[in-house]
Amino acid sequence: MIKKYFQFDELGTNYKREIVAGLTTFLSMAYILFVNPAVLSLSAVPDLPNEMRMDQGAVFTATAIAAAVGSLLMGLIARYPIALAPGMGLNAFFAFTVVLTMGIPWQTALSGVLMSGMIFILLTLSGIREKIINSIPEDLKYAVGAGIGLFITFIGFQNAGIIVNNDAVLVGLGHLTNGNTLLAIFGVIITVILMVRRVNGGIFIGMVVTAVVGMIAGLIDVPTKVVGSVPSLAPTFGVAFEHLDQIFNIKMLAVVLTFLFVDFFDTAGTLVAVANQAGLLKDNKLPRAGKALFADSCATVVGAILGTSTTTSYIESSAGVAAGGRTGFTSVVTAILFLLALFFSPLLSVVTAPVTAPALIIVGVLMVSSLGKIEWTRFEIAVPSFLTLIAMPLTYSIATGIAIGFIFYPITMIAKGKAKEIHPIMYGLFVVFILYFAFLVE
Repeated sequence: MIKKYFQFDELGTNYKREIVAGLTTFLSMAYILFVNPAVLSLSAVPDLPNEMRMDQGAVFTATAIAAAVGSLLMGLIARYPIALAPGMGLNAFFAFTVVLTMGIPWQTALSGVLMSGMIFILLTLSGIREKIINSIPEDLKYAVGAGIGLFITFIGFQNAGIIVNNDAVLVGLGHLTNGNTLLAIFGVIITVILMVRRVNGGIFIGMVVTAVVGMIAGLIDVPTKVVGSVPSLAPTFGVAFEHLDQIFNIKMLAVVLTFLFVDFFDTAGTLVAVANQAGLLKDNKLPRAGKALFADSCATVVGAILGTSTTTSYIESSAGVAAGGRTGFTSVVTAILFLLALFFSPLLSVVTAPVTAPALIIVGVLMVSSLGKIEWTRFEIAVPSFLTLIAMPLTYSIATGIAIGFIFYPITMIAKGKAKEIHPIMYGLFVVFILYFAFLVE
């Protein structure tokens, strides 16, 4: 029954190949189990009031369960070898922009994630999603992805101590002889070598090696145990429901739109890329696309209820496909491994900022690859695209980068005499983001 449901014979696969693929995918994205709690708790930012920080243990549990549920839904409903977990970029937006910069409580931010997931479900079921995707120019989608990559890398450099505050020129080079900074640099070098050599799970293995070297050098405390009880979800579970009444204002509307927008296109891009690699596209179309998007949006809702930022499809699933994964059974295996990982929470203590920084930097490198797809020779396209990607790290805000780009796009296109090529939805977003800046100025 299992082989027939997942179409093993039709897709030329077997249990061994699918299990190996599921393990490969898990190892490729297991870093999120430790990076996500570090990011959402703002562990790299000193002297913050505790009420601004999310509980690391609760986020660890929420991350593992959300990844397991999302991957299981994708495997069983859509039957694709694509795993899900809280997304890099959106977790940084959640912590560093929404909570740290905008001063919005993390409880309210979780409500924003929940609302974006619910809207995503409605848009998927109604079929409106395709219209919205088609209304936004491809170049701006690529610019958003690349901009998030730059933003994540900037955060990684900060956490590593490679880039520090400089009152004269805003930022400058840090003290590279500092022990923790040297450890982070070592981690970057090791991870880069692993990635260049195409080692499966290179980012995760790089974190492990960095943590071990940190313990040997006395920079990281050795954990008293490796396996322990599952951390309680109590600090974060259900909090998103309690603050839904606080999201109905211009500032939170912009936040919800950003969560929705980034998840929208990140998911679509990942689904198409991985399905194409696995040879699952038919006539250049994705079979069961609606089911895949439904699974993704449900995972975001589940994650928000548990206590984590947006859960989305992972491009690291391509590692599992490269190992032979062709069906949803691969995702089911990955889901089971995420559940088993719940018992390794004691390792959170060794995952310090220098250990996670290399992962942030390398993920940023992977995300900026979309820059090559932008039509830079067209100035009316180059301007909003460039402003989108450069504004994100410079303003420390993904939302601001998107807003600036979406404001300038209609301006440059109208100036070029191409007003008719602008979709009405883009004009609507133009107004929304103008109001966003007007509200912030007040």
